[in-house]
Amino acid sequence: MSARTSAQPTAPKGQPFTLPHFYMPHPARLNPHLQAARAHSGRWAREMNMLEGSGIWEQRDLDAHDYALLCAYTHPECSEEALNLVTDWYVWVFFFDDHFLEKFKRTLDREGGKAYLDRLPAFMPMDLHTPVPEPTNQVEAGLADLWARTVPSMSPDWRRRFAESTEHLLNESLWELSNMDINRIPNPVEYVEMRRKVGGAPWSAGLVEYATGAEVPAAVAGSRPLRVLKDTFSDSVHLRNDLFSYQRETEDEGELSNGVLVLETFLDCTTQEAADAVNDMITSRLQQFEDTVFTELPALFADRGLDPAGCAAVLAYAKGLQDWQSGGHEWHLRSSRYMNGGGAGEPGGAAAPWSPLVFGGLGTEGLGRAAAGVLGPGAWAADLPIALRTATAQRLRRRAHTPHRKVGTVQLPDFPMPFTTTLSPHLEASRRNVVTWAHRMGLLRPQPGVPLSGIWDEDALNRFDLALYAAGRHPDATPDELDLDTQWLAWGTYADDYHPVVFGRPRNVAGARAATKRLSALMPVEESDAAPAPADALERGLADLWRRTAGPMTVDARRAFKGAIETMTAGWLWELDNTVLHRVPDPVDYIEMRRATFGSDVIMSLCRLGRGRRVPPEIHRSGPMRSLENAAADYACLVNDVFSYQKEIEYEGEVHNAILVVQNFFDCDHPSALAVVHDLATSRMREFQHVAAHQLPVLYDDFALSAEARAAVDGYVGDLRNWLAGTLTWHRECRRYRTEYLRHRPGTPGWIPAPSGLGTSAARLAGLAGAAGPAGAGSGG
Repeated sequence: MSARTSAQPTAPKGQPFTLPHFYMPHPARLNPHLQAARAHSGRWAREMNMLEGSGIWEQRDLDAHDYALLCAYTHPECSEEALNLVTDWYVWVFFFDDHFLEKFKRTLDREGGKAYLDRLPAFMPMDLHTPVPEPTNQVEAGLADLWARTVPSMSPDWRRRFAESTEHLLNESLWELSNMDINRIPNPVEYVEMRRKVGGAPWSAGLVEYATGAEVPAAVAGSRPLRVLKDTFSDSVHLRNDLFSYQRETEDEGELSNGVLVLETFLDCTTQEAADAVNDMITSRLQQFEDTVFTELPALFADRGLDPAGCAAVLAYAKGLQDWQSGGHEWHLRSSRYMNGGGAGEPGGAAAPWSPLVFGGLGTEGLGRAAAGVLGPGAWAADLPIALRTATAQRLRRRAHTPHRKVGTVQLPDFPMPFTTTLSPHLEASRRNVVTWAHRMGLLRPQPGVPLSGIWDEDALNRFDLALYAAGRHPDATPDELDLDTQWLAWGTYADDYHPVVFGRPRNVAGARAATKRLSALMPVEESDAAPAPADALERGLADLWRRTAGPMTVDARRAFKGAIETMTAGWLWELDNTVLHRVPDPVDYIEMRRATFGSDVIMSLCRLGRGRRVPPEIHRSGPMRSLENAAADYACLVNDVFSYQKEIEYEGEVHNAILVVQNFFDCDHPSALAVVHDLATSRMREFQHVAAHQLPVLYDDFALSAEARAAVDGYVGDLRNWLAGTLTWHRECRRYRTEYLRHRPGTPGWIPAPSGLGTSAARLAGLAGAAGPAGAGSGG
């Protein structure tokens, strides 16, 4: 943060910082059925006993909140019937927030809160003919009524997705309660991930599908572009609210879950600097939303063969998310609850989008005084020129990176490692066997008819010493298990090197997609599934490993393992797209996709399945376990990015490296960016330890796990510790980062491209992009 050179503004008296100019290029509109929705929501709340006598609200509270105005702004085109129902949903979710606050948060009653939350999914049956329990409070009664009125017009796929997001929104309130109890400020990555669940915006995205009448087709609902649209929408909504609620939350409520506070603490910077950084994140996420609409959706439509109606539904949904952003901004512009210059449309003010639940502990009092404002563009028009100039500069900077700039030797920081590396006694044998296997598969020779495919030879494979990595992360493996682990590393590394050379240099995105589909076909799940004959070394290697690994698995386990491999290969395509577009990734998108390109899901799948261990699926899906795995993956990825920085930036012209991403985002120098990346790796290690020590024991009790199941999870956590320790040991001891191997450039005698891939991350080959831009795609390393 110290690298910022612009003068910091002086905050108005009584305010902790000056509000930035927000990037919000689309004006808000108002639904004409506002008055009908106001009248209907009042009647409904009274029918559900949410007003007088509830101990939570009275009529004047509901009138002041004016959720109908919020919904009329965020859903400007829906029918009167749809607006009424959507408004009822928002009345319900805000009532839940205040009800849970009074009953459980104020008293820190986690046990009571869990029992309360555990009953709620029963009121969201997939089949409406399934009876629901008798409601015992207003939240249960309201949910039962809303579910029965909403789901008949929606598909089973939408019901499942919306029920899941509703459960996340409700259940993750326990995470916040736990953080309040231990006075813990989360790190930035943890905060963004948990905020999506707790904050409510993903839940709002589900209602956008209902209100627009544009349900996302099941064929694409789980795809990366649709996930990114929802995540970028959610992040920008949440973070913008954090700016406006910071003063109230930190000074009046003692809240710790606020993005400004998180960055202020993590970066050890001023509140103003943290606020500016949060606003830059908002802009970056909105630009990621726009990039996804214009560059990823067309490719998705073509790849999935989506019909015109399906394409139109996805685009209408994206427009609905855009309307929500603008409408939520305008509505909160008029609320005097926030630090916005007095609200009610003050010129130069700006507003936080909707924030139910812990979007900022919105609470109830005074929240909807927005109705007093004059409808119109408000600060949108006044702020737009400045915001657009700032956003344009940020967008251009992401595409202006100069490849192959000289960075010199990098001073490696001292990474924390609380775990000890123990090496398998079968290491030497595995070193020999992986070379034999690679020769047999054809990985160490050029592929017939494929230009530039001679990327490895035996000397290169020996230098990479992937058996050392396997021996550190799997120290108690049998000889066969260690060979299999090492050979998976070799295949993933080769594949991730092969993509940027064979597909990156000629910009052959279509060829890369076709090759990826063939790899998927080589992994049959059912016994009756037929697989094509392998056509080259890459396919032979995968077919051999799949047969040896997946053969003993159950069908469900095969399907999950195949999904992990497909996540990795899809990540390579994402990197290729960024290379073609000459685009340094958005920071949040980079962290999340880096786990995929690194092969983290594959590594963890092998850990979970090791030695017959079976982690209960409900534990694997839980929030604490996902937090544990993501923290481990991020630590490993960040370590790799630091060690590979000079190789990737100076010699390979890469854009996929955390240090470069931080440099580009903060517009700072290398030492400042390195410090941020090192601090982030350190915080992710601390989070891994925190979850393992404090959250998993509670999870065991919550699920009443048997001794056998606890032992399986404990063994899995031990494997993750071995992975982390082995990662750092391998980076320190392997020869791929030493200066003598970095001096050789493409086209010079003796040059051999360095690999990455599964657990090691990918090498970047200088010149992949030719004279036009950066060198290639891969996962870094």
